[in-house]
Amino acid sequence: MQQCVDLALQNNIRVQQGQIQVRGSELQLRQSKFNQLPTVNGFISQGLNSGRNINPGTNTFVDQAVRSNNFQIGANVPIFQGFQLKNQILQNQTNVQAASKELSATQNDVALLVVQQYLNVLTGAEQLEIARRQLEATQAQLDRTQRLVNAGSLPEANLFDLRAQLANDELAIVNAQNNVDLAKLALLQAMNLSGGQNFEIEYLKLPDPRVETYSATAQQIYEIAVASQPQVLGADLRTQSARRAIDIARAGLYPRLSLNGSLSSLFSSVGLQRRIPDGTVQIPQTVILPDGSSQQIFFSQNNFRFEDYSFFDQLGNNLNRSLQISLNVPIFNQRLSRTQVLNATLQQQNAQLNADNIRLQLRQQIETAYTNLTASLNRYRATQVQVTALEQALRVAESRFNAGALNGTDYNIAKTNLDRARASLVQAKYDYVFRTKILDFYQNKPIAF
Repeated sequence: MQQCVDLALQNNIRVQQGQIQVRGSELQLRQSKFNQLPTVNGFISQGLNSGRNINPGTNTFVDQAVRSNNFQIGANVPIFQGFQLKNQILQNQTNVQAASKELSATQNDVALLVVQQYLNVLTGAEQLEIARRQLEATQAQLDRTQRLVNAGSLPEANLFDLRAQLANDELAIVNAQNNVDLAKLALLQAMNLSGGQNFEIEYLKLPDPRVETYSATAQQIYEIAVASQPQVLGADLRTQSARRAIDIARAGLYPRLSLNGSLSSLFSSVGLQRRIPDGTVQIPQTVILPDGSSQQIFFSQNNFRFEDYSFFDQLGNNLNRSLQISLNVPIFNQRLSRTQVLNATLQQQNAQLNADNIRLQLRQQIETAYTNLTASLNRYRATQVQVTALEQALRVAESRFNAGALNGTDYNIAKTNLDRARASLVQAKYDYVFRTKILDFYQNKPIAF
């Protein structure tokens, strides 16, 4: 049975969807933590313009082709966001827990379905075994009657009734085998396996249950279940998450403080040129003296040459740094933030109603299960008494039939009544066992036999 449950949990699509939901909630939680870190972005561009352009290095007009590059990196650090980031982390933590509880609830539903189908196979197998024993008993009675008819102790008409009963017993075996096959198919489908597979289950020989009243009342079971069942815990966690959503929406009513910084530079193919000393030259000049005569003298003058700045030199020369702190104060934004708060409040109320509804459904399910258990117990007790009485009646009928004091029809009626009662007892037994396990399940007790 545990292998069947494990296969069902492995193959069930709803369980797989629940696992994906848990992983998605974990990713959202991790991202909400990363949202506290700075945002850093880089920007690079390259352009080529021809004709009359502005030189990005000198900011003057030029009439030639210009090739330019622009490099920029910027960072934004959130300082205060109205506690939005903190509440988002707390909300996502709650969502992870809620998704895990909802996954556990789905797994419990799948496990209960598999256990029920497994017990249906056991029920059908035991009823099939009873049908085979009934056939053997009818065959033995037919052989005994044949000997008595051959000896002249009974009329031959008794053989016809027994042969008809034998055919009925064979049909009962066919029907019981069909029920086992259908139960096996339902078990395969509960495990999301394709039908038509040949497999055998471990046929547990459940002892006859102790016929006694369940140890706990329906109210006691509900009090334990409401504090432990994952569907209730998951609904409560969703309600807590909805409360956090209200705090997140209220963050839109608070000012936001952030720090921004950037670093940028540029390169231009027609950028500024640098002047480099290139030796000295002697420049002659004629000077008129006071006496009217002239004289040539020489002046020394530094010589320079010009060359373009290199790519990295331009980047260093054009480097620009900026740092600013900004405060965004909401004054009027078409009441968007307040509408979001009201909408989040409505969602929280809806989540609370959903949690209340799950509690109501749980109470009704437990009350129904408890009532079904009581009915199963009464049916099992009554069927036990019925089987005991019919067994005694069949022994008497068999003695009278063998003595020739009872016809075959009445004997077959007595046997058929006992066969039906035995099949009903098996059904009542497994139904009672399953009902007890349901109530055990609501109290977090393991499903074991």
